[in-house]
Amino acid sequence: MAETPIRLGVAGLGRAFMLMLPTLARDPRIRMVAAADPRPEARARFEADFDARSYETVEALCADPELDAVYVATPHQYHVAHVRAATAMGKHVLVEKPMALAVEDCLAMVAAARQASVHLIVGHSHSFDAPYLRAREMIRSGRFGAVRMITALNFTDYLYRPRRPEELDTEQGGGAVFSQAPHQVEVVRLLAGRPARAIRASTSVWDPARGTEGAYNALLDFGKGLSATLTYNGHGHFDTDEFQEWTGEMGTQRDAVAYGGARAALRGIASPADEAALKEKRAYGVGSGAAEARAAPSPPAYNHFGLVIASCEKADLRPTARGVLVYGDDERWFEPLPPPDIPRSEVIDELHAAVVHGLPPLHNGEWGLATAEICLALLRSSRSGQDVMLKHQGPTQTASR
Repeated sequence: MAETPIRLGVAGLGRAFMLMLPTLARDPRIRMVAAADPRPEARARFEADFDARSYETVEALCADPELDAVYVATPHQYHVAHVRAATAMGKHVLVEKPMALAVEDCLAMVAAARQASVHLIVGHSHSFDAPYLRAREMIRSGRFGAVRMITALNFTDYLYRPRRPEELDTEQGGGAVFSQAPHQVEVVRLLAGRPARAIRASTSVWDPARGTEGAYNALLDFGKGLSATLTYNGHGHFDTDEFQEWTGEMGTQRDAVAYGGARAALRGIASPADEAALKEKRAYGVGSGAAEARAAPSPPAYNHFGLVIASCEKADLRPTARGVLVYGDDERWFEPLPPPDIPRSEVIDELHAAVVHGLPPLHNGEWGLATAEICLALLRSSRSGQDVMLKHQGPTQTASR
């Protein structure tokens, strides 16, 4: 029997929407009904791609009576207002990470969803990815003993991809800590299986021309002897996709010979406006659309976020883009996962289960709040040189209503 589709509206047709477009265009559990964006060319493209309607404002979108849920993919600083607008109209919400740029805003979003009796799901982060979910199941089975240490390492060219000015301003939610750390934080939280207690971190602005943090080191303490180390470097030198047989973050194969492309593309840029225009060339309404997303072949592997190792008492578990490697006491083996039919379908698994079947989501508002608190504490610890105790971690799985 075919599943009832979610009637979805999209708030913001920017880069986040483009990354989710292959999922939204191909998953039969989603019916695209409407969107909001200030750019007329993006609205026109959406209407043509999905035989749908569009609005200039998010408030008008949220008032659409035919929507079951709203995907909030607007810039970080607008999340709290747009989540409130959606919940006020009784819509379930999928909001992009980071949930918000202040703990108080996250709390307000959780309260708004609870008051409206709707589900609030925060993502996509890589903790939705099937290999990490499979590693979590393996840890929870008890087969390998308790998890004792988690190591997460990712090196990319993040800082040198085309950016708008606000994406290079930490105070406006730019930089690696707000855009990249949520992925790593959520993966290690997923595998740890219990709330974090404290964080000690170091980060700085290495490249004044970019003006924001492009790298960090952090030690996340989960208590009872369990800790996680998180290292991220987005300065475009070493690349941890080398550890994934050159499978890229989105599950597609990369050219192992190509090097330095991100930096090279920026060398001809004369101004921030030119850089923003370069990014705009990849935006929805300018670049490829839903037809290309539907026609694209299924990815050969899952999304991933660098090297992750969960060290248990009886084995090290290493999620990869194709499954989980197990390094036991006496042997090493691989537990494969079937290739994905639709990229990032795990996000729709959780959204559909919540909206259609009423099942409490893992990545709910409280989950997003805990991640945002850790990212903010990471910055605070780096600036103070001290440990920061965490107050809003709570259970790792609760309902948002």
